Amino acid sequence: MRVAAIDCGTNSLRLLVLERQPDGTIVELTRQLRLVRLGQGVDTSGRFAPAALERTFVALGEYADLLAELAVDRVRFIATSAARDVANASELTAGVARLLGVEAEIITGAQEAELTFEGAVAGLAAADPGHAGDPD
Repeated sequence: MRVAAIDCGTNSLRLLVLERQPDGTIVELTRQLRLVRLGQGVDTSGRFAPAALERTFVALGEYADLLAELAVDRVRFIATSAARDVANASELTAGVARLLGVEAEIITGAQEAELTFEGAVAGLAAADPGHAGDPD
């Protein structure tokens, strides 16, 4: 099974595509980063700027092509801080649905912190499986 995760932050879109092998191991197929500056001007306007949305949609279109090429089975799109704080988040979620065919999830600050922590701990486990999560 091939799965993809897209992290939509204030400045970047990150894509990770993984595949579970028959023996249970996980293989990274691609990792991409696009700097879209989605949060441009959000602090002053409280809205996504049209140009920022357009940059984001262009990058999502590139990701959609890559996901089709890789024959990805499932996609999860997570939006963080910028999408929580704007009046026009529905423009982003509609674009995600149109381009990727999935519902965008706008997560809370607590969820974002939890996922960040889990990712950091998983990275430690991968680097040193004998000491992950061990404070000593």
